[in-house]
Formats: sequence, structure tokens, C-alpha cells
Amino acid sequence: MSNKIRLAKYIAHAGVCSRKQASRLIDEGLVVVNNRPANHIDHVNEHDAVIVDGKHIKGAADLVYYAYHKPVGVDCKLNQHDSHSLIHQLPKLTRVYPIGRLDKDSRGLLILTNDGDFCNQLIHPDFHQPKQYLVTVDKPIHNEFCKQMAAGVPVDKKITLPCEVTRVNETQFIIVLKQGLNRQIRKMAHFCGYKVVDLLRTHISDLALAELDLAPGQYLKIQKSHIVRN
Repeated sequence: MSNKIRLAKYIAHAGVCSRKQASRLIDEGLVVVNNRPANHIDHVNEHDAVIVDGKHIKGAADLVYYAYHKPVGVDCKLNQHDSHSLIHQLPKLTRVYPIGRLDKDSRGLLILTNDGDFCNQLIHPDFHQPKQYLVTVDKPIHNEFCKQMAAGVPVDKKITLPCEVTRVNETQFIIVLKQGLNRQIRKMAHFCGYKVVDLLRTHISDLALAELDLAPGQYLKIQKSHIVRN
């Protein structure tokens, strides 16, 4: 008999969602183990009956990874009833979900996977996986703006972590972040007196959008090693 593992990890390995999201589902009473409401301390394997949000799950799914060039107008929330939802753009054969969402008005590189552990590795600031963006704002920028953004500014009642900011031209800059607060770059720029008019994510860790030759709306199956190479 296979060794049992913590329930949230089992759900993540089955490709349902990340461990963090699995914990939320358990809190919400949407997980049943062997015909009883699940607990966070439950340990299970493929011989246990695990139901998540009304659906039986079984064992570990084959782990898959996709790069997706998200266009403006696609919402990363996986809502079946929203015609603009990312769920309508995803591969149909395997259930995957996005790592590090882009807001509806932003575009660029998105990673799609069913690997919950890897998802946590990419989005958690403790792992220091950088994400790079090319940002266009509504008026000329100056060196003080770049310094202020790089040092950290108030966003959602916290100071953003120090980051790299490089001026490209009069209205564009490159920013490299190791955290992912909701609409972080837009809120940082707003605090400094600017409005973002275009936001393009160009890199996630070692993977560059320019290397993939993907048109907006296209996706490509890739290897995990393409994303994090060290």
C-alpha cells in the first residue's frame, strides 16, 4: 500500500489546484474523505475515497506545463460562465490553472500547470523567482520615479519589496518583481503619480516570451526545466 500524504498535498498532486487553494476548499467544507467532511490533518492515498467540490479525484495526475501568451481582455479567473474567462482558452484534455495571474487589462507570459508544488515555488516570495515586465505609462518618467519604485512604495497597506526598475525610454520602463500583489505595478505607478497604459509580462523565472514565438492567445506545451533551469 502506498504511503499516505497530507490531504492538501494529495489534492494538489491530483492536479485539482494548488495546496493553498486545497486548504481553502477544506475550510469551506467542499472536501469529503471516506464519506465524511475532511480535516486538514487527514492523510490519504489512492485507496481512499476523496471528493472535491462534488467530484471524485484519484491519484496523481501526469504533470503538465504550458506557456500561454495572454492577450488583453482575458480574465484569469476560471469562471465557466464568463465568456472572457481564461478557462475557455485552456487545453481541453488536462485540467490546468494559471501561475501568477495577470489582470484583465494586462498581457504577456502566463504559465499553466496542474503541478501544485511548482505553483507554490514560483509564486511564493521565499523562493525568489523573478518576473519581468515592460510597462508603458501616460507621461515622461525620470530617474527619481525609477528610484522610488525600486525602493518600495505603499500598496494595500504594505510596502512593496525592493525591486529592479530600468528606464527604457521616455514613457517605458522594465520592472523585475519577486512578489505578486494584486495589480501591484499599476498601484505602484499610481502612488508615484502615473497611470499604466500597457503592461506586458516578458519573463517568468528563466522563461522568456520572446523565445517562444507565441502569438497572443496561443499556448505551447513546455518542460518544467524551461521555466526554472537551476
